[in-house]
Amino acid sequence: MPEPPSVGTLAHDTKRDRVGVAMARHNGRFCLRPQGGGQQWDAEPRDVKPVTADEALRLRVRDANERSWGTRL
Repeated sequence: MPEPPSVGTLAHDTKRDRVGVAMARHNGRFCLRPQGGGQQWDAEPRDVKPVTADEALRLRVRDANERSWGTRL
């Protein structure tokens, strides 16, 4: 099993298929927020994995495309 992401690093919430910055761990859950700011969300540790540089770029491009198409806020 991979190491959990450190606070301040990018993490992939595999359940929601979203990438965010790991802000804290609270009550056994990760608190994540979008890189550019925005609404924070909680995720179960089993659903969160560290993000590689290649994966971070791919996910950011996908998120930007979805926002421009109006499919993600």
